[in-house]
Amino acid sequence: MKVAIGSDHGGIHIREEIKKLMDEMGIEYEDFGCECDTSVDYPDYAFPVAEKVASGEVDRGILICGTGIGMSIAANKVKGIRCALVHDVFSAKSTREHNDSNILAMGERVIGPGLAREIAKVWLTTDYEGGRHANRIGKISDYENK
Repeated sequence: MKVAIGSDHGGIHIREEIKKLMDEMGIEYEDFGCECDTSVDYPDYAFPVAEKVASGEVDRGILICGTGIGMSIAANKVKGIRCALVHDVFSAKSTREHNDSNILAMGERVIGPGLAREIAKVWLTTDYEGGRHANRIGKISDYENK
């Protein structure tokens, strides 16, 4: 598995924690930044990550900003992206099993690094169930392709 990861200024600390986690798990990743704590625009980081995922160059993406909301809104504008904003472990598992989410968004100002690591670990290790959920995902894809 290869993951694209990015954050704005509001998510740099959790991004570093998630990179450590992926190193521990032996997951390859490409870091899209940012490398500063001064204000930057989240779409500048969300779009490149989402485009990498949508193109198939990477398998999944992780985005972090202050709340995760801006990143998830921006990422979901890219065709083929199913970005889920998650702040608990149950939702992380469910969004992989049921929604086949391909990008995880989190908010550094909402959760701490320990919980973020748990969420990311579950999200990275949970498979999509398919089955009854495939029809629902198909409806989303069909709508995108109108």
